Amino acid sequence: MNPFQEIRTTSRVLGALLAGALLALFLASCASLFPGGERDDFIRVRGMQFLHNGKPYYFAGTNLWWGCYLGSPGDTGDRPRLRRELDSLRTDGIENLRVLAASEESYLTRSLRPAIERAPGNLDDSLLQGLDYLLAEMGKRKMHAVLFLNNYWQWSGGMSAYNVWADGGKGPDPDNPAEGYPAFMAFSATFYTNVKADSLFRDYVRTIVTRRNTVNGRLYAADPTIMAWQLANEPRPGTFDAENNLVPFYRWIDGTAAYIHGLDTNHLVSTGSEGAVGFRWSTDYAFRTHESKYIDYVTFHVWPLNWGWFNPMKIDSTLLSSEEKAVDYIRTHLGVARSLNKPAVMEEFGFPRDSAKCSPESPITARDAYYARVLGVLQDSAAAGAPIAGSNFWGWGGSARGKNPDDVWRKGDPFVGDPPQEPQGFNSVFLADTSTRRLLRAHAQRMMSVGLNDSPSGAGTR
Repeated sequence: MNPFQEIRTTSRVLGALLAGALLALFLASCASLFPGGERDDFIRVRGMQFLHNGKPYYFAGTNLWWGCYLGSPGDTGDRPRLRRELDSLRTDGIENLRVLAASEESYLTRSLRPAIERAPGNLDDSLLQGLDYLLAEMGKRKMHAVLFLNNYWQWSGGMSAYNVWADGGKGPDPDNPAEGYPAFMAFSATFYTNVKADSLFRDYVRTIVTRRNTVNGRLYAADPTIMAWQLANEPRPGTFDAENNLVPFYRWIDGTAAYIHGLDTNHLVSTGSEGAVGFRWSTDYAFRTHESKYIDYVTFHVWPLNWGWFNPMKIDSTLLSSEEKAVDYIRTHLGVARSLNKPAVMEEFGFPRDSAKCSPESPITARDAYYARVLGVLQDSAAAGAPIAGSNFWGWGGSARGKNPDDVWRKGDPFVGDPPQEPQGFNSVFLADTSTRRLLRAHAQRMMSVGLNDSPSGAGTR
């Protein structure tokens, strides 16, 4: 071997050793992000589709906002029940769960207790461990979570609690007849211009988004179980006459979404908006709420009873018209999503039991008819190439039962799907609701088949 060949050979050996060392360092880094060597299977967006492992992702889901409470090792916890509920949902093909990841101690009468955040920076670690446990169990079952981080409404504290923390005093309570919802809504919406309140909120967001799961060791920001972070549950600019609050509202959406993307480049960010109903039934409002480049997909909710379309005591005269209005609302928001070239999710839709009953033994004929209609529209629209990607019904009550004859939730009661300010069991889907579950199971299979038969659209991935 001549000297020059020896030098070249030595260089090749050194180069190979260096490349091997760099590869080992890279793999070690990946292992720290993905314990056990799991692959990167985050849900992405390409045009008007979600992608999972490079393939179109369509789903059937539910709202399981109480998941972290059952997952807790503390007083609210019931981990065996949580595992059973997740197994039941997975068996029915329900694999996308919208989950509460924030609740705040507040002055409000019908607010969740205990809360995750007792005061600014004072966190209930057992409830956060409950969220860890929920995500770990969902990961085992190949389920995905959308985590909402705030609430415009009173039932988990939310924006009104942050306002009080920032400024002191006491805000209006919608359950006080002397104050009511208009005063509360206006107060809650001052959050968008309350710099101190928003700063306290961002402190909490940073804590959650950068958290490491105590169960499986994963950083939340590196966990593919999480599909998306959500700014808030149903953020609104205020009451219908709050036109002067629209610009601050849109600015808050854009700035908060950008802030979250700055903390976590792996996950999607969504608004949690109901859509056009949030301000004068305006399609332009729905568009502008979702137009930020930091908002990855369109959300909308449909509530026929809450919006005055349906009367459970007059099923014969209000059911069909409620279905028609719901279908029109769905199509309006699919049009918004198409104009923005983004996917859409109907992430809340609920319907009461017949005659406004709450017991799981009460009939659900109207609900089944309504579910059949709207689920059919969603799956047919998806199959035809519309930008609808999934839905989350409200909400899963599973094996629980309301505890009190007056159907009012009290601290320590089981979680059945309805939030504390609503009759317990009113909109819940229980394990015993076999006819509704049959509809949901068929819908999940149909949405999955759309994904299998579809191909990714050609727009850039984000």
